[in-house]
Amino acid sequence: MKRFKNNPILEPVSGHYWQNREVFNAAALYAGDKVHILYRAMGDDGVSRLGYANSSDGYSIDTRQPEPAFAPANSSEDLGCEDPRLTQMDGDCLMTYTAYRSHPINAYQVSITSISIEDLVSSHWNWRERWLPFDGILNKNAVIFPRKIKGRYVMYHRIEPYLCIAYSDDLKRWCNMKAVMQPRPNSWDSLKVGSAGPPIKINEGWLFIYHGVDYNYVYRLGTLLIDKDDPENILYRSEKPILEPREDYERFGKVPNVVFSCGSVLLDDKLLIYYGGADSVVCGAEFELGELIP
Repeated sequence: MKRFKNNPILEPVSGHYWQNREVFNAAALYAGDKVHILYRAMGDDGVSRLGYANSSDGYSIDTRQPEPAFAPANSSEDLGCEDPRLTQMDGDCLMTYTAYRSHPINAYQVSITSISIEDLVSSHWNWRERWLPFDGILNKNAVIFPRKIKGRYVMYHRIEPYLCIAYSDDLKRWCNMKAVMQPRPNSWDSLKVGSAGPPIKINEGWLFIYHGVDYNYVYRLGTLLIDKDDPENILYRSEKPILEPREDYERFGKVPNVVFSCGSVLLDDKLLIYYGGADSVVCGAEFELGELIP
């Protein structure tokens, strides 16, 4: 594992009302010869919006837009749109995110929207309908698999403290919800577990990065290998974390001792994981694919 030499790759911007306090928890998608990054940003009003940046090599930022690419648009997300995940499928980009609302009580829940890959690549933010697949249920960390399995869409999500699964025929109605993984006692993921970015298809199955939290509220990252035809069958779960807070930008910030990822891309047998450090900055780490596979 190698952290990017230029970490943090994204930091708050003074004078930008929407991202002058923290930027963190970035989704990533490779298309049009670039890595496209959507990251969570917060300004003085405390509302989460999503900013956009891209990179031609995956390591250094080429372009960063001065205005949000995505912002709250209804009462279900008036306190913010948090922690995006991007799934490329059939010429479109599906985005799951956490909608945070104030009424009738402060609550978070999963929301879904989409945009064409063409619009994403050209930075035309023509986002489509937004909807809540589990309206009223405290739920977050949702990711959609990048292909259907046995004719159905598959989603991993987190009803605390479990990693859960759900299936859908149309992306709107989800069913057969159940837990597929739970925390491990006396381990680095003993308190709760949840998704990082969407699973990545490899020859052995689905490579899946997840986050684990211990009772000291330290956030680390680990790996799963999932059966290619049965997303409820976890073939391998890493005993040790692949990334944990060690650098100052991961240990000190708004929330100390946190590495939290919402996305990664596979480039030339290297997995580039983008993650938030201490809920304050966006960072990256490079992994050799062969070292992540048991």
